[in-house]
Amino acid sequence: MFDDRTDAGERLAAALEDRDLDVDVVLGIPRGALPVARPVADALDAHLDVVVARKLGAPQNPEVALGAVASDGSVWYNDDLIDRLNVSDDYLADVRAEEADNAREKADRYREGDGLPDLQGKRVLVVDDGVATGATATACLRQVRDTGAEWVGLAVPVGSPRAVEDLEREADEVIALRTPAEFRAVGQFYHQFGQVSDEEALEYLARES
Repeated sequence: MFDDRTDAGERLAAALEDRDLDVDVVLGIPRGALPVARPVADALDAHLDVVVARKLGAPQNPEVALGAVASDGSVWYNDDLIDRLNVSDDYLADVRAEEADNAREKADRYREGDGLPDLQGKRVLVVDDGVATGATATACLRQVRDTGAEWVGLAVPVGSPRAVEDLEREADEVIALRTPAEFRAVGQFYHQFGQVSDEEALEYLARES
């Protein structure tokens, strides 16, 4: 169990330092990843920024992820789930457009209208507070990959074994401190897992080492 996201970030940072990982930029997925990503960026002496994606919720059950779309429009679909739920192409197009707009608005809020930093030829580590389905992380990794980054990794304190295995096909390396077989939700592995406000998240971004 992690006490909170900061504790998880400090433990993740220590594990990454032990690996002697060379990273130029750390990208947290807002809002929950910023308390995790801050100690990681500090430990690796890397600039901290954000990469944004939004989940594509299923009809009548928005908590179920049909996929995710990043702020640049990069998208990942869970084709098996979409087929199983018989989701229409029109619904997918509508929810993708809506959530892409939401992702762009959130990215603009965090960067004051600027896009991703120049990642061409850089070593980039994406950080989240955990992965359940991996939908959001997949969309974020694809967005970063499209920038021409030299190396794209993902680091999380905890993740479902299946999601981590799937994400290993999207990233050059995936580091997860825990991949418990009894995984049900990210929050079950934190004593404190409250919402992170936009104001708090922005404070972590401003707190360069």
